[in-house]
Amino acid sequence: MKKIFTSVDLGSYGIKMIVSECVNGSFHVLAATNVRSKGIKNGNIVDSENALVSLQKAKKNIEEMIGVTVNQAIVSVPTDQVDFNIVSGEIVLNPENMIDTTEISKVLHEAILGKVEDTRELVTVMPISFHVDDKEGIKDPKGLMGEKLLVKAVITTIPKQIFGQTINLLKTCEITPVDVCFKAVGDYFEAKSQKIDNEIGVIVNLGYDNLEVSIFNKGIMIKNEKIEAGSKEIDLEIMKRYLVKRGVARSLKESFAISNTRYADASDYIEVLNKNQEKVNIGQLEISELVENKIVELLKLAKKQINLLTNRQISYIIITGGISELAGFQYVVENVFDRRATTLDIRSMGVRNNMYSSAFGMIKYFYYKLESRGKTYSMFNESQAEELVSTNRKILGMNDSIIHKVFGYFS
Repeated sequence: MKKIFTSVDLGSYGIKMIVSECVNGSFHVLAATNVRSKGIKNGNIVDSENALVSLQKAKKNIEEMIGVTVNQAIVSVPTDQVDFNIVSGEIVLNPENMIDTTEISKVLHEAILGKVEDTRELVTVMPISFHVDDKEGIKDPKGLMGEKLLVKAVITTIPKQIFGQTINLLKTCEITPVDVCFKAVGDYFEAKSQKIDNEIGVIVNLGYDNLEVSIFNKGIMIKNEKIEAGSKEIDLEIMKRYLVKRGVARSLKESFAISNTRYADASDYIEVLNKNQEKVNIGQLEISELVENKIVELLKLAKKQINLLTNRQISYIIITGGISELAGFQYVVENVFDRRATTLDIRSMGVRNNMYSSAFGMIKYFYYKLESRGKTYSMFNESQAEELVSTNRKILGMNDSIIHKVFGYFS
């Protein structure tokens, strides 16, 4: 079975949608799109009609790329009013059989049974450790034998109303939400490595409307805080300083400014029209100073929040979000934090931009869940995969079909 997955990241600035195939644990992007979102603020759906129009556009873009209908996906849900709880469960084993994924699924089910309030929905279940009889602190009990299996896990829940808004939006767009995920968990799985899996650290996502600070302990999110301050403040400051429209401000930020003035060119100027249709000359050094100051403010907010969330020793701080793609961003990060703090660097072809970190990581998280529970699944069946290949043959010719190459070379 070809393992092909779709993710939908419902962001305040853009809706990101990715289709990716997993082959031997490696992920290959088949299609990705980012559509300017409307009706979504601070990650919450505030206008379902406008949000639906944006999602439909993203879905159409992806379907035109791959030639196949998208009808299943894993989708992001906001962390508003998220609760973290430690739960435990225990089951009796057959001492003559080795523990496999069936027993692991059963003990996880036992752990969450009756632990979720009627007004809330379960989002994640992350095992902390397993016990087999008197053996404690086991990370993976598969292959062991015993009489009892116990698990301690962290579960996260959010209000049903917030959960339902996201689910209903996808269903209205004729997409079945197969699973849900927090953006921060997606960011972690995109940054995931064997080293940070055994440490305590922080993921900071600098979004458009807000920034999120999430504490992870050995791969498990244990705390999260959302602050209503994001990269849109840079746009607003540019608009105020130069009296330009939002689109012009955004373009100046993304295509002309440098996030660290040390690398700005004092002799480089650009001419734009302001709201009064007057020509304005803007120097790269001047606008870069403005941008750097705002980024420093955002990073200091994140740093303050980290100190409020935990007093434990932090081994890593990883910064992501679209704004982190600005030239010189890493130098600003090191000035505010230290060398423990790094900017995420996505190297996968098709999504080499940190704005995709949540969406791409969500697919990796979903695959991790399947693997840990011994499940095999694909959001596209075999006939859809064949249709996808044949459609691209007709349009581009067999040798030019990107999708044919993906299925041909990686499968």
